Amino acid sequence: MIRYLAACLIVLAATGASAADKPNTLTPQEIADGWLLLFDGETTFGWEIEGEVAVKDGWMILGGTKMTTATCRSVFPGGQFFCRHEFAANLPDAKAPRITLNEQSMDELFPFGNAPRERVGYPINSLCKTRLTVPAGTTLKVRDVSMHPAAREKLFSGKNLDGWQVNAADPKRKAAGFAVTKDGELSVKNGPGDLVTAKEFDNFVLQIECKTLGKGLNSGVFFRCIPGQYQNGYEAQIQNLYKGDDRTKPVDFGTGAIYRRVPARRVISNDNEWFTMTVAANGKHIATWVNGYQTVDWIDERKENYNPRQGYRSAKGPISIQAHDPTTDLLFRNIRIAEVPSK
Repeated sequence: MIRYLAACLIVLAATGASAADKPNTLTPQEIADGWLLLFDGETTFGWEIEGEVAVKDGWMILGGTKMTTATCRSVFPGGQFFCRHEFAANLPDAKAPRITLNEQSMDELFPFGNAPRERVGYPINSLCKTRLTVPAGTTLKVRDVSMHPAAREKLFSGKNLDGWQVNAADPKRKAAGFAVTKDGELSVKNGPGDLVTAKEFDNFVLQIECKTLGKGLNSGVFFRCIPGQYQNGYEAQIQNLYKGDDRTKPVDFGTGAIYRRVPARRVISNDNEWFTMTVAANGKHIATWVNGYQTVDWIDERKENYNPRQGYRSAKGPISIQAHDPTTDLLFRNIRIAEVPSK
């Protein structure tokens, strides 16, 4: 059930150019807090579109001559949702656009009167599935579509390694060192090695802050791993290198990639700087964000298999942090997760 606990936060002028007419961005604090852009301001990446759509000046423009529906592929376990919108005023109800979460109309927060650009926010107490529906004969413009997942369980206390254990499945891969620093960070050095959670997960939104202490260091976060095996799961890659000056050409799949499955569409993070990586796994659909920018939107169409190296794995498994090799030197903090119910 969705509760309407907040109303309009910001109303901008309807005329004239402004900084708001640039592709969407998040502030450093929003990134650290775990906010995610559902619309990047440049493409419809991460959305399923039926009908007519265009992207211009940081806005997604839906509708025209045909009925149009835009559905965000990612599902979130509740949280806080924001959106800025603009559409033709004084439309009859039969022609009015509908912005829905979980099939419930948000009309009360998207009035059809004299507020052409509003940033509206409200909390969601259940699964968040965002769908925008526009009848034929009108258009709806949206931007600043963002999501903050619901309250999350801390997987790392910053005080000790309670809830974690070193993976001993392969005695030849236990060279890594895992320790808690005086600043409450998880230090991962040397390798190979693997630190796994005692708890197992299948569908979730995982957020983790990471800092590589060197150039081109390689690591990753594994999930839906086969319990008792060494790093046999899906891997959200950590590798900040890219070819030349082109961040759209990652080296070794790139940070935010699902390693050996789909590369990151852009390398967002930099070595020696803190960045936030988000992994959203819901059934066959897996998406990732780096610093709030979506880097992967993937559906694992392989035949289901217990072994994720051979097919789609739906079963629960530990989450693990990889110590890749003897050069490994990384820090992690603010590791938190929210489970997504199966329905």
